[in-house]
Amino acid sequence: MGIKGYVTNLDIPDEEVIACYHQLFQVETSFRMMKSDLKARPIYHQKRNAIEAHLTIVFAALAISRNIERQTGVSIKQFIKTIRPLRSAEVKIRNELVLIEPEIPENVQNMLKKLSSGH
Repeated sequence: MGIKGYVTNLDIPDEEVIACYHQLFQVETSFRMMKSDLKARPIYHQKRNAIEAHLTIVFAALAISRNIERQTGVSIKQFIKTIRPLRSAEVKIRNELVLIEPEIPENVQNMLKKLSSGH
């Protein structure tokens, strides 16, 4: 057990200082998630447009993954692990294209319903 102190030059209530620190923790957690779960590794771009494009994609992925977590109630890591095996395929049989869809387990159907309903 330890003691943690906060120092600020802002004239705000103590509770707000602590809340801001907790938000910082969420940002740090998000960056760790981007590096691991989203596979967003540092890349070395030379041009500003490429750097900005990369950051835009990474932050869009972060926003989408946070939305998935909020709506489904499961971590993005668990969500990806659950849906990754689901695959569909198109097979050509006697010049006819047949779509083969995966069997979607009930727990996955429930997650997808939460996503489509926005809750």
